[in-house]
Amino acid sequence: MAEPEPPKFKLVLVGDGGTGKTTFVKRHLSGEFEKKYIATIGVEVHPLLFTTTKGKIIFNTWDTAGQEKFGGLRDGYYIQGQCAIIMFDVTSRITYKNVPNWHRDLVRVCENVPIVLCGNKVDIKERKVKAKTITFHRKKNLQYYDISAKSNYNFEKPFLWLTRKLTGEPDIEFVEAPALAPPEVHVDDELMERYRDEMNVAAAQPLPEEEDDL
Repeated sequence: MAEPEPPKFKLVLVGDGGTGKTTFVKRHLSGEFEKKYIATIGVEVHPLLFTTTKGKIIFNTWDTAGQEKFGGLRDGYYIQGQCAIIMFDVTSRITYKNVPNWHRDLVRVCENVPIVLCGNKVDIKERKVKAKTITFHRKKNLQYYDISAKSNYNFEKPFLWLTRKLTGEPDIEFVEAPALAPPEVHVDDELMERYRDEMNVAAAQPLPEEEDDL
């Protein structure tokens, strides 16, 4: 008997140019072999396959292929999106400051989809966007992860969280690691632990009233 087709979900990846979105999707090697380019919208779609305790799942991950440099993305990019990752770069404050704009564009078209906010490049020692300033996800009820695309740090975390939301199975797990490109850099484990502690401390603080303290 043929294996049933795995469920597929359209995942919209947004954020400022240069935050590492393309690097992030390209870590997952099987998605590179299968990717297709949609010229009309100017996007690359990478089907990223994950194996869960309930079978396989595919995230058809839409990458802007640099279109966001022209200020925003066409609605066609978002239409029928079922989940999303918003990415910023922890070494660049402006990319975090623009997160609310990406979120606004996204939810205008994709209402009520699960969204993960990711702060990329935590492997770089000179972090500019500190845990205590990352509050947007708490205001909007998103999930947040520190990630480092180049080191594969936390690569699977956003996908697992989205899988649980989309399937309604809070206990689902990934059973085998996807084939990822070998790390180009290595994260400092002690530093990552400190960042995790700082995020936990920040999560317990009351939300600031104003956005002006970025």
